[in-house]
Amino acid sequence: MRELFTKGMARNIYYGGSLFFILVFLGLTFDTTARIPERAHVEALTESVARGKEVWEEYNCIGCHTLLGEGAYFAPELGNVFDRFGGSREAIKAFIRSRPEQGIPGRRSMPKFDMSEADLDALVDFLEWTSKIRRARDWPPNIHG
Repeated sequence: MRELFTKGMARNIYYGGSLFFILVFLGLTFDTTARIPERAHVEALTESVARGKEVWEEYNCIGCHTLLGEGAYFAPELGNVFDRFGGSREAIKAFIRSRPEQGIPGRRSMPKFDMSEADLDALVDFLEWTSKIRRARDWPPNIHG
């Protein structure tokens, strides 16, 4: 084994390693973008779903809740809320409309929201769309979020 490590050897390792990892990065990027259509449930994107996302942001729901693992951990995960309520749009809307003083078991102090019926419908559409995204590794790990 040679005891001498030359500048040329170091340069070759640097450029070879850089090229290798650039190719790996490009390959993974291509693979990810090729899989998005089958996972994202884009055929169900509507104006109402897009408005629901705006309502989600307007009322800062992510300040307390997580959605597919992203957000705050104070309140339950909402990526599977549609499944948790048995697919009932009315049950979700009733829960959002309810007041903290009504004593719903397990409910923390969710603020009182005075959403219009159209905003509430759009938010539920967004949550329904989110529940149908094909999630990797079955997130969240349990039905309760």
